[in-house]
Amino acid sequence: MCAAKGAPPPTITWALDDEPIPRDSGHRTNQYTMSDGTTVSHMNVTSPQIKDGGVYRCTARNSVGSAEYQARINVRGPPSIRAMKNITAVAGRDTFINCRVIGYPYYSIKWYKDSLLLPDNHRQVVFENGTLKLMDVQKGMDEGEYLCSVLIQPQLSISQSVHVTVKVPPLIQPFEFPPASIGQLLYIPCVVSSGDMPIHITWRKDGHVILSGSGVTIESKEFMSSLQISSVSLKHNGNYTCIASNDAATVSRERQLIVRVPPRFVVQPNNQDGIYGKAGVLNCSVDGYPPPKVMWKHAKGSGNPQQYHPIPLTGRIQILPNSSLLIRHVLEEDIGYYLCQASNGVGTDISKSMFLTVKIPAMITSHPNTTIAIKGQTKELNCTARGERPIIIRWEKGDTVIDPDRNMRYAITTKDNGDEVISTLKLKPADRGDSVFFSCHAINSYGEDRGLIQLTVQEPPDPPELEIREVKARSMNLRWTQRFDGNSIITGFDIEYKNKSDSWDFKQSTRNISPTINQANIVDLHPASVYSIRMYSFNKIGRSEPSKELTISTEEAAPDGPPMDVTLQPMTSQSIQVTWKAPKKELQNGVIRGYQIGYRENSPGSNGQYSIVEMKATGDSEVYTLDNLKKFAQYGVVVQAFNRAGTGPSSSEINATTLEDVPSQPPENVRAISITSDVAVISWSEPPRSTLNGVLKGYRVIFWSLYMDGEWGEMQNITTTRERVELRGMEKFTNYSVQVLAYTQAGDGVRSSVLYIQTKEDIPGPPAGIKAVPSSASSVVVSWLPPAKPNGIIRKYTIFCSSPGSGQPAPSEYETSPDQLFYRIAHLNRGQQYMLWVAAVTSAGRGNISEKVTIEPAGKAPAKIISFGGTVTTPWMKDVRLPCNSVGEPVPAIKWTKDSEDSAIPVTVDGHRLIQGNGTLVLRSVKAEDSGYYTCTATNTWGFDTIIINLLVQVPPDQPRLTVSKTSASSITLAWIPGDNGGSSIRGFVLQYSVDNSEEWKDVFISSSERSFKLESLKCGTWYKVKLAAKNSVGAGRISEIIEAKTHGREPSFSKDQHLFTHINSTHARLNLQGWSSGGCPITAIVLEYRPKGNWVWQSLRTNSSSEVFLTELREATWYELRMKACNSAGCGNETTQFATLDYDGSTIPPIKSAQGEGDDVKKLFTIACPVILATLGVALLFIIRKKRKEKRLKRLRDAKSLAEMLISKNNRSFDTPVKGPPQGPRLHIDIPRVQLLIEDKEGIKQLGDDKATIPVTDTEFSQAVNPQSFCTGVSLHHPALIQNTGPLIDMSDIRPGTNPVSRKSVKSAHSTRNRYSSQWTLTKCQASTPARTLTSDWRTVGSQHGITVTESDSYSASLSQDTDKGRNSMVSTESASSTYEELARAYEHAKLEEQLQHAKFEITECFISDSSSDQMTTGTTDNADSMTSMSTPSEPGICRFTASPPKPQDSERGKSVAVPIPHRASKSDYCNLPLYVKSEAFFRKPDTHEPCPVVPPREASIRNLARAYHAQARHMTLEPGSKPLGLPPPASATTTLPQRTLPMPSTTSTAAAPTASTAPAPPTTAEPPATAAAEARVPTHSKVGGSRDSLLEMSTSGVGRSQKQGAGAYSKSYTLV
Repeated sequence: MCAAKGAPPPTITWALDDEPIPRDSGHRTNQYTMSDGTTVSHMNVTSPQIKDGGVYRCTARNSVGSAEYQARINVRGPPSIRAMKNITAVAGRDTFINCRVIGYPYYSIKWYKDSLLLPDNHRQVVFENGTLKLMDVQKGMDEGEYLCSVLIQPQLSISQSVHVTVKVPPLIQPFEFPPASIGQLLYIPCVVSSGDMPIHITWRKDGHVILSGSGVTIESKEFMSSLQISSVSLKHNGNYTCIASNDAATVSRERQLIVRVPPRFVVQPNNQDGIYGKAGVLNCSVDGYPPPKVMWKHAKGSGNPQQYHPIPLTGRIQILPNSSLLIRHVLEEDIGYYLCQASNGVGTDISKSMFLTVKIPAMITSHPNTTIAIKGQTKELNCTARGERPIIIRWEKGDTVIDPDRNMRYAITTKDNGDEVISTLKLKPADRGDSVFFSCHAINSYGEDRGLIQLTVQEPPDPPELEIREVKARSMNLRWTQRFDGNSIITGFDIEYKNKSDSWDFKQSTRNISPTINQANIVDLHPASVYSIRMYSFNKIGRSEPSKELTISTEEAAPDGPPMDVTLQPMTSQSIQVTWKAPKKELQNGVIRGYQIGYRENSPGSNGQYSIVEMKATGDSEVYTLDNLKKFAQYGVVVQAFNRAGTGPSSSEINATTLEDVPSQPPENVRAISITSDVAVISWSEPPRSTLNGVLKGYRVIFWSLYMDGEWGEMQNITTTRERVELRGMEKFTNYSVQVLAYTQAGDGVRSSVLYIQTKEDIPGPPAGIKAVPSSASSVVVSWLPPAKPNGIIRKYTIFCSSPGSGQPAPSEYETSPDQLFYRIAHLNRGQQYMLWVAAVTSAGRGNISEKVTIEPAGKAPAKIISFGGTVTTPWMKDVRLPCNSVGEPVPAIKWTKDSEDSAIPVTVDGHRLIQGNGTLVLRSVKAEDSGYYTCTATNTWGFDTIIINLLVQVPPDQPRLTVSKTSASSITLAWIPGDNGGSSIRGFVLQYSVDNSEEWKDVFISSSERSFKLESLKCGTWYKVKLAAKNSVGAGRISEIIEAKTHGREPSFSKDQHLFTHINSTHARLNLQGWSSGGCPITAIVLEYRPKGNWVWQSLRTNSSSEVFLTELREATWYELRMKACNSAGCGNETTQFATLDYDGSTIPPIKSAQGEGDDVKKLFTIACPVILATLGVALLFIIRKKRKEKRLKRLRDAKSLAEMLISKNNRSFDTPVKGPPQGPRLHIDIPRVQLLIEDKEGIKQLGDDKATIPVTDTEFSQAVNPQSFCTGVSLHHPALIQNTGPLIDMSDIRPGTNPVSRKSVKSAHSTRNRYSSQWTLTKCQASTPARTLTSDWRTVGSQHGITVTESDSYSASLSQDTDKGRNSMVSTESASSTYEELARAYEHAKLEEQLQHAKFEITECFISDSSSDQMTTGTTDNADSMTSMSTPSEPGICRFTASPPKPQDSERGKSVAVPIPHRASKSDYCNLPLYVKSEAFFRKPDTHEPCPVVPPREASIRNLARAYHAQARHMTLEPGSKPLGLPPPASATTTLPQRTLPMPSTTSTAAAPTASTAPAPPTTAEPPATAAAEARVPTHSKVGGSRDSLLEMSTSGVGRSQKQGAGAYSKSYTLV
């Protein structure tokens, strides 16, 4: 490594043995410059070899010079000598010869010359490294061959020779230039006396080559050169150099040529006038060589000069460089003759004389410099002048000439006194304005002079200017400035102050303040008081007037007195109310801003530290409630008042105890022991004392039974004061759940964990039922039911048979296994009566016998059912077996039916239902709609028998209605009303809550008996989301709506009334942070950031204190920006301000002018650019969102059209094609955002009655080939949740943050309390010949009690699902099918987007108000509405619908351009295959009388007929089968039925808007209902035309106007608002 330093930084090179190092893979160098300017170079030698050894030299060079360093590196190996080049040496100089040895080791290096070992004289030196030095080289002695010999082994040497040639440099003989004068001849030779030839000689003058034509001739020979000048002149002056050079060196010799010139005048002296006191120059200038020396002489007097004397050169008289004489101040004695004489030793001297005359200007010779006058007295000023006459004297005051004629206060008099003139200025009287400089000016022809007189007019001083520097609570700091001291030294000051309301007679004074002091502190003031202050100053003339009176208010101080009359009142088990009054007025020391309440627990083991809460003052009496205290604990409370200045003393501590509360922990060590089959003993120990929260009053034991079917028995409880209780009268061999709690005066505490116990076995009760039937002439079959109370595990059954007339004393006994519930007794006598009974047996013994039945064998065996009817309860999604075992000869035939209101429907066998060979009906994965009465009928030739089984399917409970009842800073109290229990008792509730912006939910399990719960230990001022679900034996039910609530509290805020800065000096600032209000939540941190104005870097300070903070190390006299951020759990509050430090002398600094520097320009640009960029991004984002929504809406329309085509074109067969086997129609599942519908084709379903809502549609929609003689076609709508017992059919609540759900109106079912999980409603239409089918994907139910109308609308996407998809039929937990006004607006936009409704008329057709006391319908209409803002909406939660009517008649031709799902323009024969949404009468009204399509009434006719019926017969009207739709040919007939009443919801059938129609063929009729014209121009309001499928399809129909009354299709789209 080699390091060098220089400026500029050097470049480093490397050499090895005086040869440059080659750059290859083995030798690499790198160079860099360090931070201190040092340049470092590294030489890296990779895999060193012998040749890499030697002397390494690094050389550092820059533009200034170079430096080098060398060192030898030995590489081990056989030594050798590098080849050496011959050396040329210069005689007289030193020469070094290096022996470049490589390899190591070696013994020695020696030099030889002419076989002589060197050194052999004093000029030769051999160094240890083998270098030979020759000093003062001589040609004859040192030139020759030199041998380097290296001893590498004791007897082995190697050598290398080098030849040294010595060159001799030239030697110039000395020469000189003789003195020369102008015009002389000059010859100078330059001779080289020795040196190697050839020698070259040249001349230079002043460093430059001598040019031809300069008057100089140069002649050169072999070793000599001469310089010749024919005529010497001044230009030949200079330094001449002779230079000789040969191969050895270049030498030179320099000499100077000087040419001499006699002196002469350039400027001659002339007579001059000088002005007294001014500077004068006597001109005289000469030249010559050498430069002449000039001497000035003076002869006094004005006559002929007698004798000249040399002039002494002083500071007043000097000779200038050009030889002129300078007289700085001309005096009268300077008059006379002057002689200028010059000489330089060449030729004779020269001289010239001149006369100087001195003139006297006007001069002030006498005047006072300063003088004093007393204000109001007369004063005279005198001034004396002399000089050349005439002299004029003028007086000035400052810069103004005094004119006595204009200003009568002044008078001027002048008089001669010999050669002087005296002028007097009189002032009568003197005034303050005369305290200036007066000047008297004397003027004549040769000049003017001025005398300054400073007049000081003395008077009493002006009052000082008083300012307040700092005001504290009990002192203030004054500062004053004495503006005018009366031109007399101030001798002292007086300060006077008083209460503002007092007179100055009651003043207080501070007198004789030193005049050297300009500030003072006044102490012992009262806080928050107003004072008046004034001041006087004194000088030797007198006292000033009083200063301007200042009014100041002292700052507030911390109160000196505590709050009064502090009282405590326990309010609850965790709160105490504190009341008090403000401190005494005279001790408040300001305005009381608030109070700090300190409280601590005084119970044993508490830490004794006060917790502090703060509240703002509201008046003279205050009340505060301390929350979240420990229950039944004693607390000590103190109260302190505070104002802006701080906190006062605290009140005396008083104590109070919180009220009792329920115990917070259950009893411990709860044990349960079963003693007998109906007795158990429960024992426990007392809860920890610290958790009793009051005085223990006793214990309560809660227990209930758990039955085998999962149901719970009635809860019972026993109260006791002991820690043991005996439970008697328990059910035998029954599981019980037991809990124990402790209670105080406040109520029941926390229950213990559930403890399970089972009573012991006992003998069973009698079988619950018994049957006996004859099975042949010699046998009977007896069947029975298990005991209602088995009281244990049934081990077997014993059947007893006795014949009263047979004479047998004991009955016969037969035994069966516990699984067999019937027995055939054979070998009986025909015609003889037998008595039969049954008893069950457990491990405890034989139980009670059943009833005795009498039977006799018979020859004929009519069909009898030995199974029993009754009620069967099962959880949903389970397989259920309904037994129907029968006997009889011949074997009876079994038939199952299910009751549906007033009719029975045969049970069909499918994948869901199976009838086994023994008559048992198996229902797989039962659902709520499977509930009902099932009838089993057994029939043979001799008779029949029936049993009825009531199947009850239990489902998960309904969602509870959750509300917020109370909130505090750390808790939220919730209340709820449970929904329907689903047929199984509720086991408990699961409450989930999370912070509003989080999805991390926490679970809380709540007892089934609770109806409220308090969430505690929550964050202050935070939003929380809460939801609740109930659980029963089936599972967890639907989750309630998520509600949001906020705990009390808000982010901190800073009070503008609070002074932030309490003290500021030049380097520190003290901040009072008590202005931060916590907002009800404790402040966790306060962050302060400050910086000098104009600086970018913020300094940060973090504190948890809310009192005082110091900012240190500030710059003096600097404006600062300060921003503060205080945070608590509710958020952060921000505050910004500015402040300025004081100057070094304690003075304030002015505000900063808003100079716009570079930083301000950047800020301003940033401030302007940010909103513009954000606004641009917002507009772009809005455009993208609107575009995405538009694309999504168009996609929904396309999907809906595809769905329509699918429904219309599926399985399009002719009507006369017989149908073989049960139809397997495809199932179509439509997903919409909040509802799931399942539509499937069915046949063979019975008509259910005349009171079901039916909406007719055409065969074109249904497209299902059926038997032309008799068929029923239905559409089943599967929906997961339609109606509930405790809530509306559709949830109309709009939960907003922090609000309770809107109250809901109940829709009661007429038959069942658990039909809300019915998931299928079937709409059917039976027809004999002309198939007018019913199909709707829009359904509607009207509540029977409260008039709530519910609809579903808007299908968005469709997907096919297989028949095997059982999940579609099962209940799923979904959100309620409610809409919001926002959704209505979206639907409105959907309608507007569709092409054919751009000119449609939108109107609200009906509104149903959800009011239990009224079933009124409110209707509002808005024509040509463009937005939802113009629409009338109900004032209460309910449903509104708006309808989009078709375009005007002039737009009807637009329908011809509507896209159809076939690739060509439809011809007349193609009209039948058009999709529904492009069919209209515009396509059918052709001149051709031949009907191109099958006789199928179009949907338009049905809808129009429906509308006529509705408007003609009021709200609920039925069109009889005989009514003729308008515009249909006579052979066609259609049956249209409208709901006649509100729908009941039977529990034994699917809850649905089931359609109804006549089962018999309806003859054609021409009867037409009245009032059709009025109905023609309107859209049906009660029957919703559009639906989850049609609502988006029908708006794409041809534009046929409403005015086309003959066959015009009212393709209206309706939406429903909930």
